[in-house]
Amino acid sequence: MKKLLLLLTLTFTLSSSAQYAILSAVDVKDGMEEQYLALEAFFGPIHDLAIEKGMLNYQAVFKVISTDDNRENVADYFIISGFSSKEHLDAYLNTPAATNMSLAKEAHKGSISSRRVERIMNSVGSESNQRRNYHLVGVDATIWAGGDLKPGDKMGLLGTIAKSDDFESYESEVYKPLVEKEILKGNHRYWGLTRIYERTENAYGDITHMFFNVGVEGADASQSWQDMQSTFKGQKLIEGLQAASDHQNGGQLELVSIHN
Repeated sequence: MKKLLLLLTLTFTLSSSAQYAILSAVDVKDGMEEQYLALEAFFGPIHDLAIEKGMLNYQAVFKVISTDDNRENVADYFIISGFSSKEHLDAYLNTPAATNMSLAKEAHKGSISSRRVERIMNSVGSESNQRRNYHLVGVDATIWAGGDLKPGDKMGLLGTIAKSDDFESYESEVYKPLVEKEILKGNHRYWGLTRIYERTENAYGDITHMFFNVGVEGADASQSWQDMQSTFKGQKLIEGLQAASDHQNGGQLELVSIHN
């Protein structure tokens, strides 16, 4: 999936505070979804312990429930891991394998034998065709409304290619205020913009930024946009906004699990 994105709650957010995240797009092998979900369940206590030790801030798994991306190897799941700074993220990536193994054994002590933990840890990756990683930094975001994310909640993702140096300013100063109006009216929950600053070689290389949105089921959040279109000044602002980027494929995700 070309774009992807990221996330949020009051304690789980990428915003103008320049928090960082790793987004992993997981292409699960045919017939291996049950095994993949079992693996994520195994990692739950490990993530909890890593958060307790300050190794990361949050971790969440999302299932792709719809997408308009028809390419091969489109992601079935996204994993998002959040950090307070680039240094925090880099330290996590550079954690020695032996340290990760010890963490897993500690997290499952008394429930799973050390030998079985080793087998499971050494099998990671066998359930997926590939994982594509994107390193993200928060650019801007609205307030978060409507309570914490919980399993089953939906989030929209959209990737875009910046076409001008003014792109981020247009989004922050023109589009974000429109969404904020709809949030205050109870028609939307969250909007965020992130920038991709690094990616693995197998990751899609065209998009530069990712949007993510959490809406309100059944609500119409378009009124503020329509009001802006009704004035000459608003029309010109929208023209500049639309010319500043080239939106790509998007998708709808459903939260499977979250640790924070």
